[in-house]
Amino acid sequence: MVIPVHDVNPVRRTPYVTYALIAANVLVFLYMPFRGGSLADTCGMQAFLDHYAVVPQELIHHRMPRLVPTGDVGVGAQGTGCVIAPPGYDKSPELSVLTAMFLHGGLLHLLGNMLFLMIFGNNIEDRMGHVRFALFYAVCGYAATYGFAVLNAGSAEPLIGASGAIAGVLGAYLVLYPRARVWVLVPFLIFLPLRLPAWIVLGFWFALQAVYSSGEGVEGTATVAYAAHIVGFLAGMLLAWPLRPGTPPPPQPRGLLFGRNARPRQTW
Repeated sequence: MVIPVHDVNPVRRTPYVTYALIAANVLVFLYMPFRGGSLADTCGMQAFLDHYAVVPQELIHHRMPRLVPTGDVGVGAQGTGCVIAPPGYDKSPELSVLTAMFLHGGLLHLLGNMLFLMIFGNNIEDRMGHVRFALFYAVCGYAATYGFAVLNAGSAEPLIGASGAIAGVLGAYLVLYPRARVWVLVPFLIFLPLRLPAWIVLGFWFALQAVYSSGEGVEGTATVAYAAHIVGFLAGMLLAWPLRPGTPPPPQPRGLLFGRNARPRQTW
C-alpha cells in the first residue's frame, strides 16, 4: 500500500470546509469514550456506538432494537457482562448516517482518513466551492453507507468512519485531476519516496478496495467496510464528472521521479 504525503496541485482559495471537517473529526474522537481493556470501557463504547453509529439493520428496516447496551456493567445468569435494556433515547437511523461519519475506531483509523482528506480534499473544495463541497461530502457519505447497508441488510454491527465520504473525494480527484502528481511513500525495504500521477495512486487504491471487498487478503480485517469505500468512490466520480470539462489542469512535471531526483530544480 502506498502512503500519500502531498500532491503537486496548488489551490486558489483556502479550503475552510476541509479544515473544519478535519477539526470536527478530531474533536469528536477526543469526545468518544476511552477504548481501554476493561469491561467497563467496552460496555461504555458499545452503548456510545449503538446510540450514535449507523447500524445497517436499523437503517434498512427503519427501527431500533428492543434492547440496547446501557453502558453499565452487571452480573447475570451467565456471569459479568454489559447491561442491556430498552433504549432511553430516540434515534433516527437516517441521522445516524451523518453522526457516524465523524466517529472513528482508533487513532490510526482517524489519522489515515484525515491524511487522505487533507491531501485530496482541498483541491476538490477549490473546484466545487465551499458549500457545494460540503454537500458533495455528505452525499458521498450517505451513498457509501446506504450502499453498504443494502449489501449487509441483516448486520447489527455499528458502522463508523469518514472513509465512505473521503472515498468520494478520491473518486472526484481521479476524475478531475488524473494527471496531478502525488508524493507517496512506497514500502520497499525502506519507505521509498515517489512522485506518481494521481491516476496510478488512486487507481491502485480502488483496486485494493475491490480485491479486499471480495474477501481476498483480508484475514483479520473483516471489520473494514470495503464495499462502502467502493460505493463512495463511484459516487464521487459520478458527481464530479460534469465538472471535468472546465477544470484547469494541474502543473505537469515530467517523468516518474523518485528520491533526490524528485525534488523540483531551478533553472537560471
